[in-house]
Amino acid sequence: MRLGKTNLEVNKNGFGALPIQRRNMADSVEILRHAYENGIDFYDTAHFYTDSEAKLGAAFEDVREDIYLASKGAAEEVEEFWNQLETSLKSMKTDYLDLYQFHNLSFCPKEDDDLYKAMFQAKEDGLIRHIGITTHKITHAHEAIESGLYETLQYPFSYLSGESEINLVNRCKELDVGFLAMKGMGGGLITNSKASYAFMNQFDNVLPIWGIQKMEELDEFLSYDETTVLDDELKEAIEKDKKELGDDFCRGCAYCMPCPEEINISMCARMSLWIRRFPAEPYLTEEYHEILNKTLDCVECYECVEKCPYELEIPRLLKENYEDYQNVLNGKTKGVRNETVH
Repeated sequence: MRLGKTNLEVNKNGFGALPIQRRNMADSVEILRHAYENGIDFYDTAHFYTDSEAKLGAAFEDVREDIYLASKGAAEEVEEFWNQLETSLKSMKTDYLDLYQFHNLSFCPKEDDDLYKAMFQAKEDGLIRHIGITTHKITHAHEAIESGLYETLQYPFSYLSGESEINLVNRCKELDVGFLAMKGMGGGLITNSKASYAFMNQFDNVLPIWGIQKMEELDEFLSYDETTVLDDELKEAIEKDKKELGDDFCRGCAYCMPCPEEINISMCARMSLWIRRFPAEPYLTEEYHEILNKTLDCVECYECVEKCPYELEIPRLLKENYEDYQNVLNGKTKGVRNETVH
């Protein structure tokens, strides 16, 4: 597919390199090389993904010209912008990035902002080839693509997305802005990779960035191609998921944190979904019990609500998830494994 006005021709599978920070160097390099050897050529990471950039550098130093490397920086000051970009280039063992993105900033940099001028200067200097932006806020997304300053937008998109997100994808196509779909598996709540791929296949301007940390996950996505389309069985599976999850669910982005009361919001606000969609037993330990009990310390300060990109009523979600977890512990309801289609 063509990634918007960047004119980059990329494999429909993008590799999201956040999860490989949880793997050791040898395993990560093996997974990355397997992806490369099977045609994946677009790799997305970020300055703040701990050692993810270094793993990409180790895997691809000898084939740099055969792939596209994208990273992100979250600096809001010019000096830190240059520091983060320099670190990313060194870690990835390259003298340029094919795409560099502002990483979920609290604002959308404009043309006359010093921060955007620094980004543009980096492009002029050949350190980056294309300018993009990532965000979880749809208002920032529209502001960015309408400005004409950005060649790509990275935004959450999956078969759980609603009309507003689909309208955003279509507007990107109209403006020839490449659309990078993060959280294509719903932040881990979607278990049906085939349905996810088939959904993405409907949009010729969308590049899904699958978060991969296991070889078997990678092989699932490699097994799909342009013939993977939404048939009746996959459509039924999608409708079942959408009915179960609805619109009011935590995506696990963690931008609501840290909590002043040290509550693990991104886990506790969606624990009910975990124990219903996966085997409940792994989550019924003393450790998880203690984590969920912390939700009782919520003072409803609403700092989390103010920071949540999806404007979720987090104190209510914490309470509901705590009560549901207690019901499972007491045997009043059971965790259910959601059947998947492969």
